[in-house]
Amino acid sequence: MPASLPWILPGLFLAAGGAAGAGELDEALHRQPVAGNAVSNYEVCAACHMPEGWGTVDGEIPQIAGQHPNVIIKQLADIRGGNRDNPGMRLFASKEVIGGPQAIADLAAYIAAMPMTPRTGVGPGSDLQHGAVLYREHCVRCHGEYGEGDDARFYPRIQGQHYRYMLRQFEWIRDGRRRNANPEMVRQIADFSERDMKAVIDFASRLRPSPERVAPSVHYSNPDLP
Repeated sequence: MPASLPWILPGLFLAAGGAAGAGELDEALHRQPVAGNAVSNYEVCAACHMPEGWGTVDGEIPQIAGQHPNVIIKQLADIRGGNRDNPGMRLFASKEVIGGPQAIADLAAYIAAMPMTPRTGVGPGSDLQHGAVLYREHCVRCHGEYGEGDDARFYPRIQGQHYRYMLRQFEWIRDGRRRNANPEMVRQIADFSERDMKAVIDFASRLRPSPERVAPSVHYSNPDLP
């Protein structure tokens, strides 16, 4: 079990019917993904997240392509267990639609390997120096200098993520509306003002993944889907 899992399990344990919910998360994390098994399930995801997993520039739908597999597994398990409020995804992430722990592991590995979009939604760019200072002081330790995150510790990759999506999630975490947020982050950003929030997310929206993780052009299409 990954070292940081203890802070993750209690909410899921309570929300997902005790040991069964926590066990599904743990089991998916330890399953070996099977290549090729996830394409049909990803078609369900593509309806919103787009065939390439790039979401939408306006931030209504996040980019999921290139996200760490453990992060994807945790978010799917949290949604399935009711530990993250996302009514729109609850059905699509359900066991009846995408299957059990093995299916979650397969899907997470597939999404993690997808090339990321060359074009993301960014903020206005008017307060980037302030955002850079806040990012160094509050975000680097978990999300990394370049927003690369940490798969083993369940810290999401935020490089290449859309500004408006991150802004909405940041606000929900700060205001206690996202129940599966890392408590350490909740404490870290509790006193952020509106200016602080917008500045640091604007800065983060401009962090770019390494070139090998990015699709060759905005005209790239997922070869596995029609």
